[in-house]
Amino acid sequence: MGRIDSSLKLGNRERMIRTCLNQDVDRLPFWHIFGCWGETLQRWKSEGFNGVSDMDWMVSLGFDAGFSTLPVNLGFCPAFEWKVLSEDGDKRTIRDHLGLTFIERKGRSAIPFFIDYPVKSREDWEAIKRERLDPNSPERFPEDWHDVLSSIKEKDAAVQIGSYPYGLFGTLRDFMGVENLLTNFCEEPELVHEIMDYLTDFWIAIYKRVLEDIQIDHIHIWEDMSGKHGPLISPAMFREFMKPNYLKIVDFAKQNNIPVISVDTDGNMDILMPLLEESGINAVFPFEVQAGCDILEYKKQYPGVSIIGGIDKRKLTMDRDMIDKELDRVDEMFHASGYIPSLDHLIHPEISYDNFLYFVKRLRLRIGV
Repeated sequence: MGRIDSSLKLGNRERMIRTCLNQDVDRLPFWHIFGCWGETLQRWKSEGFNGVSDMDWMVSLGFDAGFSTLPVNLGFCPAFEWKVLSEDGDKRTIRDHLGLTFIERKGRSAIPFFIDYPVKSREDWEAIKRERLDPNSPERFPEDWHDVLSSIKEKDAAVQIGSYPYGLFGTLRDFMGVENLLTNFCEEPELVHEIMDYLTDFWIAIYKRVLEDIQIDHIHIWEDMSGKHGPLISPAMFREFMKPNYLKIVDFAKQNNIPVISVDTDGNMDILMPLLEESGINAVFPFEVQAGCDILEYKKQYPGVSIIGGIDKRKLTMDRDMIDKELDRVDEMFHASGYIPSLDHLIHPEISYDNFLYFVKRLRLRIGV
């Protein structure tokens, strides 16, 4: 396990990479992986925050540059047309850019009620693959691509490719819906294999194109394949359907000097951690405390996997004493490499601006920034 050695003088990019690889660092990164709910920013504005976005508060509070995610489209190109299909009082039915149809309440950030998905048959999959999943579509890159690359290099950010909603289980869940996907693992295994295999090769083809212009430091895979009591699929299913593709991505990363491969999945991690470790994943988040995740125990059991998150967001809705007690609970994590301190999910609207400022102040002291 890497040590904290203040005699080292590292830049942000090197510190982020070395932390994720459990190597010696001068200090832990001072970076927050999750942003705010929209209602949180609205609340903060009424309490003295004068910015308009997550980036504003990160910059104003002096957070490190952290990872910078490349704005490359890893999904549908062209996307589905975002469209309001109907409205009824404070509810409206929407089809979004992912082809998902759902009912939401106006003006609220909450999980919507999904009613339809874009892939209901092999024919749907073949059409989407043909019409929207060509890795060579030039529109996958923004028009100001080279300006974006220059900005990332100037701020010494570690370069990330991949983000929500792109992963194997995660993307198929959006294609089919959770229940349909879980059923298809048993009833249509060939189709699930085919889609996961295609997506893996599809993403690797895009990674290759990106590498022509900039070195990638971090491949991120978004899954959200767990609930409060554990994963939605069995270890056997994970090893059959997902592990071979993870290993393909890891092998590609090794061949191209990409050091960090991370997975984001909510819920309880107990069963997933050994599966991710054996699949070559070396960074995981967010470790939700309310789902029973204890980052101190995970670090003991899986010292080679770096941990991001694991600080109970609920404690920031309470008083300052509870914030200090939560930081005390995980204090051991601040004394070695392999940890990026962060809350265990998005910053909730019940967290006041004053409480978040206090959390940041106390976190600075723990890290030594």
